[in-house]
Amino acid sequence: MIDWLGPEEWKAVALSLQVSFWATLVSLPPGILTAYALARWTFPGKQILNGIVHLPLILPPVVTGYLLLLTLGTRGPVGSILADWGIIFAFRWTGAAVAAAVMAFPLMVRAIRLSIEAVDPKLEQASATLGAAPAWVFLTVTLPMALPGIIAGTILAFAKAMGEFGATITFVSNIPGQTRTIPSAIYAFLQVPGGEGSAMKLVIVSVVLAMGALLLSELIARRVAVRVGGK
Repeated sequence: MIDWLGPEEWKAVALSLQVSFWATLVSLPPGILTAYALARWTFPGKQILNGIVHLPLILPPVVTGYLLLLTLGTRGPVGSILADWGIIFAFRWTGAAVAAAVMAFPLMVRAIRLSIEAVDPKLEQASATLGAAPAWVFLTVTLPMALPGIIAGTILAFAKAMGEFGATITFVSNIPGQTRTIPSAIYAFLQVPGGEGSAMKLVIVSVVLAMGALLLSELIARRVAVRVGGK
């Protein structure tokens, strides 16, 4: 595998793994909180929040990337403030992680929400009647029982982040060694004569990583579900 991929191809693979790892890690805590809020809480604007969460699944990825550029670019309302603190996302790998996180967030939240909704509320109520605080009930009852869905959502989000292209290339462009992930590299290789071979190698890598993530998600989720169920 080491000799099979060239230096430029390896850079794209390594950057994709880096971007996907941080995108998943950073989005996991708000993903769990959002999923729990949608599954258990009743509040004004709940459907609006649900719509915003799932909006990246409906909008063209290029539109999402452009909105990120308008918001987090150095001239955007948020990006300009962050730039004063030395934090810049546009046209950097950190921006690619942000774009990947935004695009993968709906899949993560949906998987975790379904898992939380499957937890019997009576178990949570029983813990509460014994004097447990809501946060303690969540940590000791809800979270462990929803763990299979959390793991599945995390791995699916990682796989989605690995394959993100439209929002990423719009927000951070396609800079070799800096923002060129696997999808961007495939696109770049297909634009030059003789680049089909390198593109095909990265396509194979993408398929292997995606299938591996899906299988791993199923395997881990089933094992955790068996342990949680005590079977």
